[in-house]
Amino acid sequence: ENDKNTENYLWQSFDHPTDTLLPGMKLGWDAKTGLNRYITSWKSADDPSTGDYSFKLNINGFPEIFLTDKRVVDYRSGPWNGLRFSGVPEMKPSPLISFSFVMNPDEVAYSFNVNNKSVYSRLLVKHSGALQRFIWIPTSKIWNLFWYAPKDQCDDYRECGAYGLCDTNSSPVCKCMKGFEPRNPQAWYLRDGSGGCIRVGKLDCGSDGFLTLRNVKLPESGTAFVDKRMDLDGCRELCRRNCTCMGYSNANITGGGSGCVVWAADLYDMRQYAAAEGGQDFYLRVPAADLGIKRDHYSTETEGDELDLPLLDIATLLIATEDFSDANKIGQGGFGSVYKGVLAEGHEVAVKRLSKTSGQGIDEFKNEVKLIARLQHRNLVRLLGCCIDMEEKMLVYEYMENKSLDSFLFKKDRSSMLDWRTRFSIICGIARGLLYLHQDSRFRIIHRDLKASNILLDKEMNPKISDFGMARIFGGDQTEANTKRVVGTYGYMSPEYAMDGLFSIKSDVFSFGVLVLEIVSGMKNRGFYQTNNQLNLLAYAWKLYREGEGLKILDKAAGETYSASEVMRCIQVGLLCVQEHTEDRPNMSTVVLMLSSDFVSMPQPKHPGYCLGRRPHDNDLSPPKQDESCTINQVTVTMMDGR
Repeated sequence: ENDKNTENYLWQSFDHPTDTLLPGMKLGWDAKTGLNRYITSWKSADDPSTGDYSFKLNINGFPEIFLTDKRVVDYRSGPWNGLRFSGVPEMKPSPLISFSFVMNPDEVAYSFNVNNKSVYSRLLVKHSGALQRFIWIPTSKIWNLFWYAPKDQCDDYRECGAYGLCDTNSSPVCKCMKGFEPRNPQAWYLRDGSGGCIRVGKLDCGSDGFLTLRNVKLPESGTAFVDKRMDLDGCRELCRRNCTCMGYSNANITGGGSGCVVWAADLYDMRQYAAAEGGQDFYLRVPAADLGIKRDHYSTETEGDELDLPLLDIATLLIATEDFSDANKIGQGGFGSVYKGVLAEGHEVAVKRLSKTSGQGIDEFKNEVKLIARLQHRNLVRLLGCCIDMEEKMLVYEYMENKSLDSFLFKKDRSSMLDWRTRFSIICGIARGLLYLHQDSRFRIIHRDLKASNILLDKEMNPKISDFGMARIFGGDQTEANTKRVVGTYGYMSPEYAMDGLFSIKSDVFSFGVLVLEIVSGMKNRGFYQTNNQLNLLAYAWKLYREGEGLKILDKAAGETYSASEVMRCIQVGLLCVQEHTEDRPNMSTVVLMLSSDFVSMPQPKHPGYCLGRRPHDNDLSPPKQDESCTINQVTVTMMDGR
């Protein structure tokens, strides 16, 4: 086993990885053997046959790794720059793991090793399309999620098209580089940057200059030219003399920088990082006139208390919604109505029109605008613009073809459209969106009204968290707050919030747990009762779980094809989230880990909060029910509880 001469081996498992890359395994090409080593997902959690997702090194140009769904690219690592892949700033020097990349005539390969024999790590491509690195924690005996991708909107391949820069720290995330403007202004205005940007002025090969873009992910590099011996000055001259060259960069950023990479094609899939995050310098070819422009041409972010997103005039929305006709009404809530609209170029939108008589809605409206305009995640609903005209206040959102989750989950004629695979995907998507709000966004945000009607579904049944009217921003050190005005929806509220007005990220975790159990069972927590034992949904799930019959709660409409262990894992996660005491509930990073791995050891849940039952004839003290089959951003009825 210590023989390093590969010619003495007929076959070895490390040359044929499945869905996992272990320390010492190589990802890439071996010119001597002709092997192309890459990892491919399982078909499903229970089916190890070849799935749809692959993580594979492309050796053309300046090599980089792509995550593909069949032949469609989902994510790109960026090229290796001597320290890390350009698009993976988290690959920093670590006492736990070291990374290496070899590029020579014999092989082009990436690998990693652990620096301590007591440390175990693995890189996994999941059947869901997630790329995840785990570290084994011996003391707690769990696989800890160390890194994952894609993790945000800017990780999506070519999110901002050609000559666009994606930046999650700005709103909207897509900006045109200096000297460029949107190719399709209408789509760009609606926050669809995939069409990219076009150059405003003309290049003049003899007089062009180069603009430095700092801390960026290098462009897609499959057609780039690489010379590892050339210095940066030589690289600049090479690019200047080649009139088709659009930009250049160092190939290696260590030791002050070395090597040369030149791009002679359109620049795709670039993103901006904060200075502390990573990235590297890229030199963009621009007309000489653009070098004199001091104002940051691609920055449109507003300052102070401005709303920070496009303002639409009321005439445009009147035309789009046919004067807010009842035929276009798709939802009704406590703060107003929601209408489907079609803008001039055929873009479908949803318009939330704030009720003029709703005095409560003014603050919530401003709150929602300021919050969502700065949030960018694939599992959050996208705010496209707003309208303020005299007493009229409206929010314009992306349109969700499949309406809200509750319009499927609690409707007998539609619940069968949610098979188990779809339900599990929805649970995981909501968890990722909530993790972003609690931990990964620019702010720490408590949603305070997570429920089935506030989960919207796009045409592919991807979940989007909506309705941020009740949300609160926490400071960096803040973990808990108190309010005398209890808002939200009974049945989803945590005990400490409903009774004492205390809310924290653990309040959202409780609501998430209720939602998980509703998705698994197809039953509402609010209004659920068992005639004989007077249990609500949480207590009923707890009872079955303790009796070892947790699978009985699974909705028959979910179908016969499901993983029993996956269902039980979701039930256990749901019960862990709805435990009575906040300190017992996991945070969302732990929840995401528990949902994404079959190997994580999970604690046993304790008694859930709100296990009081009720008889069907008991007085219902809840407010009148609202229509919860809203297509977009169903607004919440505020509960005011004098205490």
